[in-house]
Amino acid sequence: MLIGDVARRSGVSARMLRHYDSLGLVRPTGRTRAGYREYSVEDIRRIFHIESLRSLGLSLREVGRALDDPGFRPAELVDDLIRQTRERIAAETALLTRLRRLDAAEPAGWEEALQIVALLQALASESAGHRQRAALSSAAEVAVPVEALVEAVLSETDPNVAGALRWALARSDADASALLAQGLDAPEAAVRERAVQALAEIPDAGSAALLRDALGGSDLVVRRHAALALGARGVAEAVPTLVDMAVEGVNDVDAADALGLLAARPALADRIATALVDRLAHGRLGPAARRRLTQALADIPGSTASRALTGLTEDEDRAVALTATYILTLRDAR
Repeated sequence: MLIGDVARRSGVSARMLRHYDSLGLVRPTGRTRAGYREYSVEDIRRIFHIESLRSLGLSLREVGRALDDPGFRPAELVDDLIRQTRERIAAETALLTRLRRLDAAEPAGWEEALQIVALLQALASESAGHRQRAALSSAAEVAVPVEALVEAVLSETDPNVAGALRWALARSDADASALLAQGLDAPEAAVRERAVQALAEIPDAGSAALLRDALGGSDLVVRRHAALALGARGVAEAVPTLVDMAVEGVNDVDAADALGLLAARPALADRIATALVDRLAHGRLGPAARRRLTQALADIPGSTASRALTGLTEDEDRAVALTATYILTLRDAR
């Protein structure tokens, strides 16, 4: 079969067949009287073998080795091809993500586009300082796509950078709550915590709804962050978790502050005082926990809290009794 016929039937161009010939990959078995290349059935079968191996990503050199080396074992080469393919897919996926984010930002011109690209690169930098500056710049210079900010928030381990990223996200005009909701369902506990911390700093209805859902979830750390945020927003459902935090000594000062804010509402003051008193009466608590609850009662108005503090002035632990006495003195002065 002549080269033109082989090219038509195999789908391999005549130019490529000549290239294979020059490399010694597949040389026509014969020649016609006129000197034209003539391919045998075995030659054509080898061409199809070459194309099959090329479809796996092998170089022509690797194809020749695979076909001609009797001792060739494909496992190592295939493993290497798998690794290279994964790296290529990861690189292409990252490029596609950057392009989509740039498109979503709708830059007005190339100068703004380059600024956005520079910020995206800085957010992915190995330097914490670069990441932090990018977060702070994102609110002042050009708008970084919210997807990039959310991804950075959920993956950031440096506390200073994380704070800057949450600040930038809270000031973004875009709705980040729906994206952060995915972080609340992440399998990694650290990602769930970062998501709820970011939601706590976004003062909109979407974040409030997600925080309420988180308050009823199974992740204790997430529930506590949600309770602090909701308590600061005046949401009464946060009270039980805040009381537990005061008892257990977990962010107890912040929890007491949130309870104090909630107790400014007359309808909640007695409810909060009763919850704290119940824990004192039935919790079999140690001196440290009783002292924390005494301090939590300080900002709770009403007679229920006052009676509880009066009783605590006679507590067996001197520190608890002195704290209660001092708080009552301040309340009387007010």
